[in-house]
Amino acid sequence: MTLNQIWLEHLLGQEWELSPAGGATGEAYFARNGDQKLFLKRNSSPFLAVLSAEGIVPKLVWTRRMENGDVITAQHWMEGRELKPSDMDGDHVAELLHKIHHSKELLDMLKRMEKEPLTPSSILKGIQETLEFDQFYLPEIEEALVYLRDHAEAVEVGEKVVCHCDLNHNNWLLSENSQLYLIDWDGAVIADPAIDLGNLLYSYIEEARWGDWLLQYGSELTDHLRLRMYWYVLAQTIVSLLWNRSRNHVKELQQAIENLTHLLVRKI
Repeated sequence: MTLNQIWLEHLLGQEWELSPAGGATGEAYFARNGDQKLFLKRNSSPFLAVLSAEGIVPKLVWTRRMENGDVITAQHWMEGRELKPSDMDGDHVAELLHKIHHSKELLDMLKRMEKEPLTPSSILKGIQETLEFDQFYLPEIEEALVYLRDHAEAVEVGEKVVCHCDLNHNNWLLSENSQLYLIDWDGAVIADPAIDLGNLLYSYIEEARWGDWLLQYGSELTDHLRLRMYWYVLAQTIVSLLWNRSRNHVKELQQAIENLTHLLVRKI
């Protein structure tokens, strides 16, 4: 039994059955007591309360501070399933993402948390600092960086929204009553919505369908949006490549290099 489980049993009582909920941090658990079911997480962001109130994540039941200073949040344990890649073309995905990007409540909360907006220049700076620290060179990265620098000013926009930044199909949950949720908000930022849109469209939607999908979302596929999406997907691919290299994830690193090569072929 882990230290986290011991603390949670002390908090809930021994009548609750705990089991790990997976994930990289090991700080999430399922709890069951008869018909009562909860999803517990340690040190969730205060952003969770607003997400719950907006109906974007399963309902927050309670928040409690433990003796060691940790904060535990409990949400309804939702019966349902993760979306499949083929589900990402559905209207419900586009509609929920539109709701997120246009939520004043979410934006105000991140601002109160003093989140600085993510900009093309800050993304470029982060990539360059990582490369300098690691002393890592790859021709494909250099070619991509030239493109990113040349187009950084052109992709800047004034209006920023709350972006999830990890729209993997596994983060979308569909309940038994067909309510859709988007979970795992630890990487949320204030940024150009093209970050989320590019991530989703390039990963899941055939390019011939981009225009139709964006109409469901509530936008048009303009040349400027297409440029912005490409710029951010290119930057995110470099970040993914460097992250997997730093952790010696050989298979994922090779996939990221292949993705970067394919993106460079289809420059906008």
